[in-house]
Amino acid sequence: MNIREKMEQRELKLLSPYAAHSGHSRGRERPEEECDVRTVYQRDRDRILHSKSFRRLKDKTQVFLAPQGDHYRNRLTHTLEVSQIARTIAKALRLNEDLTEAIALGHDLGHTPFGHSGEYALDQVNPDGFAHYKQSVRVVEVLEKGGEGLNLTWEVRDGILNHRTVGNPSTLEGQIVRFSDKIAYIHHDMDDAQRAGIITEDDIPITLRMLVGYTTRERLNTFVHDIIENSLDKDSIRMSPEIYEALMDLRTMMFRNVYNNPLAKKEEQKAIKMLTELYEYYIEYPEAMSGEYRKLIQRGEKKPQVVCDYLSGMTDQYSMEKFREIYIPRSWEIY
Repeated sequence: MNIREKMEQRELKLLSPYAAHSGHSRGRERPEEECDVRTVYQRDRDRILHSKSFRRLKDKTQVFLAPQGDHYRNRLTHTLEVSQIARTIAKALRLNEDLTEAIALGHDLGHTPFGHSGEYALDQVNPDGFAHYKQSVRVVEVLEKGGEGLNLTWEVRDGILNHRTVGNPSTLEGQIVRFSDKIAYIHHDMDDAQRAGIITEDDIPITLRMLVGYTTRERLNTFVHDIIENSLDKDSIRMSPEIYEALMDLRTMMFRNVYNNPLAKKEEQKAIKMLTELYEYYIEYPEAMSGEYRKLIQRGEKKPQVVCDYLSGMTDQYSMEKFREIYIPRSWEIY
C-alpha cells in the first residue's frame, strides 16, 4: 500500500461520514495514472496553485479600481482569504480540507480585469453572455495548459461552478466555499471601505453590531463559529436564521454604501468602455490575439467566446497596456 492509499484509508477513519472522501471521487474527464503520494484532491489543489490563471489574480481588481495604497485587497488576496476561512470550517467539521482548498483556490480563476465591472462589460458584448463562475470552469477545463485544461476531478469543478449565491454544490466542501466566499468579501470589503474612508463603524446599525460584533474581526469570528455550530454532524452546511439574516443585512448595506458608491465606482464606466472597445477590436482582428487563443478558433470554438477568454484572462494593467497600444497614438521615433 503506497502513501496515497494510506491517506485514503485514514480519511475513511477520521473524516465525517458526510465528507467527500478522496478514494470515492467521481474522477476526471480523462483518466490518469494515480499519484503514489497525493490524493486526487491534493493534485487538483496543486494544479490550480501552479496555473497561470491563478498567478494573474494578483493583478486583478477586487472592488477598488487602481486603489492608491498597498493594503487593499485584490482578487488573489480575496481567494486566499476564502481558502483560509473555508479550511478552518472544514477542519472543524471533519470534512475534506484538500477538496475544500482546491475549490476555494479555483473559484475565481475566470474573473475579469476590473472586477464585476469587467464581467458586466463582457456579458453585454458576448452573444452567449458571460459569467465568471462559468468562465472559471472553462479555464480549468479548456483554457489552461495550452487548451488542454487541468483535468480536475468532478467534485472540484462542481464546487467552482456552484460557488455563487444561488449555486447548489453537491459536496459539503463546496457548500463551505459558497458560504466562505460571501463571508470573506463582506468582511474584507468592509475593512477596505473603512480604510478608504467610504464608511465607518457607525454606518453599521447598532442592532447588527450588538448581534454579530463591533469590529470586522469579531464579525468574522461570529460567522465562522455559527456555521460550525449549526453544521456539526449534519448533512448540509448551514447558518442559524438570525445570523444568516444579519450577514445578508450587512451585504445589503455594502451594496448600498460601497459597491454602488460613486467614489468606489468612479472609474467603472471607463473600464467598461475600454473592455468593450478591446472586444470589438479583437472580433475584427482575431489574428492580434495570442497564438493559444487563435488555435481555439481554428479548432472550432466560437470567436466571441474566445475573445472573451482572451480579455477575461488579462490583468488590469495588461488590458490597459493593450488599449494604449491599439488606440493611443505614439510619437514617431526616428532612427
